[in-house]
This record gives sequence, C-alpha cells and structure tokens, in this order.
Amino acid sequence: MTTAPAGPPETLGRPRAGAWTWALTGAAVGLQMITPLWPETGRDRLTQGTVLTCCAASVLAAWSRHGARGAAAVLGVCAVGGWAVEAAGLRTGFPFGTYTYGGGLGPDVAQVPVLVPLAWAMMAYPSLVVGRTLARPGADRCGTWAVGAVGGWALASWDVFLDPRMVDEGHWSWADPRPALPGVPGVPLTNYAGWLAVAVAMVAALHRLLPEDTTHTGAPQGPPAALYLWTYASSAMAGALFFDRPGAALAGGVLMGLTALPFALRTVRALRDRTAPAAQGRPRTPA
Repeated sequence: MTTAPAGPPETLGRPRAGAWTWALTGAAVGLQMITPLWPETGRDRLTQGTVLTCCAASVLAAWSRHGARGAAAVLGVCAVGGWAVEAAGLRTGFPFGTYTYGGGLGPDVAQVPVLVPLAWAMMAYPSLVVGRTLARPGADRCGTWAVGAVGGWALASWDVFLDPRMVDEGHWSWADPRPALPGVPGVPLTNYAGWLAVAVAMVAALHRLLPEDTTHTGAPQGPPAALYLWTYASSAMAGALFFDRPGAALAGGVLMGLTALPFALRTVRALRDRTAPAAQGRPRTPA
C-alpha cells in the first residue's frame, strides 16, 4: 500500500485561506500604521481592533498551513494558556510580578481582559515561524527546545515595546516597577523574565503539536513573516517618533532585533532564491 506524498495545504484538502490571511494581515498593518496618529480619546477601541485583527490573521495562517489542528493549537495553547497564566499572575504575582489591570481593554474573564490572551496568540504563531527558520537553518527538523528558545525570545522581546506603552496608557500598572531596564521605567525585570519563560514554553508546545512541512523549501511563510517584521519595525518607529519612549524604542529595537533582523535577512534570501530560477529560465532578449 502506498501513501500520498505530503504537500501544501491546498493539495491536502485544507481550506484555501491564503488570500483571506493576506487580507487580514494587510488590515492589521493598516491599523498599526494609524494608531500613533489617532487621538488618545479613541485609541482604546483602535487598540482592541488591532489585536483582534492581528490575532485573526495569525490563527488563519495556522489554519492554512496546518488545518483546523493549527488554529486549535494556537487558540488553545496561546489564548487559553495565556489567559490561565495571566489569571494566576494576578492572584499570586508569579511569574510576572504584582500588577493590576486598568480599564480600556474591553470585557474580561476572571479580571483578565480577553484582549490580553489574544495578544499572546497573535504573536505566538509568527514567533514559531521565526524559531523554526532560525533555530537550525537548512535542517529538515528542529529540536523542540531550540525552536522554543529562539521563538520564545522572538515573542518575549516584543513585550519591551508593548508593556511601556500599555503602562503609559493606563491599561495596567505594577506595584513595584523596579528594577527596570535602563531607559525603560515603569516595568520591572520580573515581567520580562516571566514573559520569556512563558513564551519559550508556549512556542515549544506549538512546535510539538504542529508538524513541520517536509516539502517546505525553507522560505518563511508570507503572512506570519510580514506580521512579525512589520510589528518590529512599526513598534520601534512608533516608540521613537510618536509615543515619546526613545528608551523602549532603543531597547526593543536591539533585543527584538536579535531575532527580527536575522529573520528578515533569511526571508529576503529565500525570496531571492525562489525568484532566481524563474529569472534564469527566461529566454534572452535579442540586442
């Protein structure tokens, strides 16, 4: 008995979700672009819409690559798991430190705004793609904890941009925000340590649950790559130019850049390698 070869999602009967994923990614990019320019009085709703759109793009990207199992893993591990960690953190102070939520993030479950675990989910799947791309370049398979460590850093370092802005806008606050990163007051180091521990476990779990596509050529997936890289670039620009957080922009630019910049180079090279054979096969135009 023979088995059918593995192939891209469309050949396996999975939904053709690529166009919708790109549309949601484009909408998320557009919302992020206008957020710094929006009046502060209406920015909370825009923030909610941005997180929901980004989360939908990530979940749909996981669906298009891995089917319903991919979407369920992202929502189960990251959204439900993220909510559980946040709920425990509110009550115990572990693993992030002692903090409380303010208003502006919409409805909550057990005092945790629903938007918060969706923010975990929106960046976790793109971070898995980053981890798989960078952990062992050129390898058919990547070790779980190698992917977890690289992808976890890719996810946790984003919080160096996120947390200072959310504190400034009153969405949450810390009982004791010290010691903090140099130039980034208001957020304790315990928060980043907790983020890193949770992010590594989260990305490692996704890597275990979602098998790698052995037919994949090594080029990162388009929408998750675009979402991750745009979030990096736009967060750095917004912090430096619009939110008056140059320290967070610099720290986030360096720390998230440890994964974002190599990932960007790998993405560009993969796209160049994809287009090179087609260009080489074209007939020469007579002079």
